[in-house]
Amino acid sequence: MNRTRVLAAIRRPESAAVAGLVFAGILGWVLALLHNVAPEMPVDAAAWAADESRRSTVNLALTLMPFAGIAFLWFIAVIRAHLGSRDDRFFETVFLGSGLIFVATMFTAAAALKAVLLLDTTGTPLPPEMLAYAWAFASVVLGVFGAKMAAVFTFTAATAGLRAANLPRWIAALGYLTGLSLLFMPPLPDVAQFLFPGWVALVSVLVLVRRREQA
Repeated sequence: MNRTRVLAAIRRPESAAVAGLVFAGILGWVLALLHNVAPEMPVDAAAWAADESRRSTVNLALTLMPFAGIAFLWFIAVIRAHLGSRDDRFFETVFLGSGLIFVATMFTAAAALKAVLLLDTTGTPLPPEMLAYAWAFASVVLGVFGAKMAAVFTFTAATAGLRAANLPRWIAALGYLTGLSLLFMPPLPDVAQFLFPGWVALVSVLVLVRRREQA
């Protein structure tokens, strides 16, 4: 297989669908892991690092998060390649920018928690205030600012899909509802955050089904 065929293969809609499903699966797993170890009260924000099992769960989530980011970047690239020629520069810019910022918030939140875990493994004494701050910072970055960027991405993706006649109206409507929910949702420990990977998975399944019907 020559270079041209390889590039054509990775830019096919099926490639975006697979990347979207990988992203949705991994991010859903990460959110479930973090949701299970999240403190119930802000005063207990340092408790996640005091238990070996909870630290291991957080470490697993942080190990998975970069792969979710990579899959999402692939999803963005392929979708943009197919919508860019049909859509205007405004939607293309907002679509790309919101997706990139969302990935940046994921990695920033992961880095904050990973730094604390690395210090802990070296035996560096960490005050509870630092542990609490690391969790609060990661929660705000991912659960507040990341959620807002996911909302913008969902809005623009749903609108671009409607304009290009690539998305059914009901899926676009679900995208708008998802975006509205993400705009007004609370921070990290909330099931509403599963709406975004769920919608991406739904769009990915639609792409795969349509490609199979066209084959």
